[in-house]
Amino acid sequence: MAVTELKAAPAPKSVTILGSTGSIGCSTIDLLKRNPDAYRVDALTANRNVDLLAEQAKELGARLAVVADPDAYDDLKSALSGSGIEVAAGPEAVTEAAARPADWVMASIVGAAGLEPTLAAVRRGAVVALANKETLVCAGDLMMEEVRRHGATLLPVDSEHNAIFQVFDFERPERIERIILTASGGPFREADKAFMEAATPEQAVAHPNWSMGAKISVDSASMMNKGLELIEASHLFPIPEERIEILVHPQSVIHSMVGYADGSVLAQLGSPDMRTPIAYSMAWPDRMDAPVEKLDLAKIAQLTFLAPDTDRFPALRLAREALRAGGAMPIVLNAANEVAVAAFLDKRIGFLDIARAVERTMETDGAGVVQSIPDVLAMDTWARRCAEEIIDHMTR
Repeated sequence: MAVTELKAAPAPKSVTILGSTGSIGCSTIDLLKRNPDAYRVDALTANRNVDLLAEQAKELGARLAVVADPDAYDDLKSALSGSGIEVAAGPEAVTEAAARPADWVMASIVGAAGLEPTLAAVRRGAVVALANKETLVCAGDLMMEEVRRHGATLLPVDSEHNAIFQVFDFERPERIERIILTASGGPFREADKAFMEAATPEQAVAHPNWSMGAKISVDSASMMNKGLELIEASHLFPIPEERIEILVHPQSVIHSMVGYADGSVLAQLGSPDMRTPIAYSMAWPDRMDAPVEKLDLAKIAQLTFLAPDTDRFPALRLAREALRAGGAMPIVLNAANEVAVAAFLDKRIGFLDIARAVERTMETDGAGVVQSIPDVLAMDTWARRCAEEIIDHMTR
């Protein structure tokens, strides 16, 4: 009688989530809770949302919870008292959490604040699911060199780059003619300048298709998010800037496309739900079930496309200019945009003033050579200070 060998179940994959309380972090946690035997949570980090961070850490049995705001340490320690979960606080502690030996790291801290933690995960050769486009915008060449040097794996989570990643022939990139980033057009796709001039933060964050945080939603409304994605794509894929196109696609069903030399255009389609690209990144190179609405093309009935309007959405032009200029200019673009978006959300400036502030910051003499991460951080600090001064002058 033959003896059947029993195969041991694979060990759970250890996971760290940088930015667990944001929209991407919460979507990642939703998938983790649906697959409790396949994943084990090592560390969770948040900026200052102590209550949600503590709730997540206890529910998932995390080993470590970190809050970036040092002033929130006592609150987090109190919230996790008796749980056995280690607690830490401060930006350095977030970076140290990223350096812990988890198999898979979700890098979803919004803005340039995610740069150093993401780099720490890359430098230990981790599989990094990148949902922080600003990391590549600010330090693309440096980051990609670190990925190669340390043998890390970078999996794009942005729905557009994830779509391209799924249909891009990395073994024969010379056969690729172009890549096409699709954009929903945001809530102001059909709005005129007069409407956008008077637009409120509440209107700007009301995205028609996606559920996102305030900053990302405003970037979508201005189409700066697509400009940042253009820069990100130039680092992720071996395609020159002039062959990276942007196409407005209001239904957000085709998430991006790759055009080949023979005229074929390959696209990844799906419902507008970030759990799809997150699930792809979590299970890669395999696939996993995700609780997303299945795509019903007959119900959608039609897919439409429009060329982007760079007059109403100057952020697209500014991003291309920054990418072509190279050096520190993408850092300036990103830093000025973060400052200007914050000022808009605080109702200090108008919606169209965001792009004006970014452009004036880019025109200011000061963008230098970037050869190291300290150079990136120094230029980021300079650009933020410059943008603040410009915005103060605009509001007088």
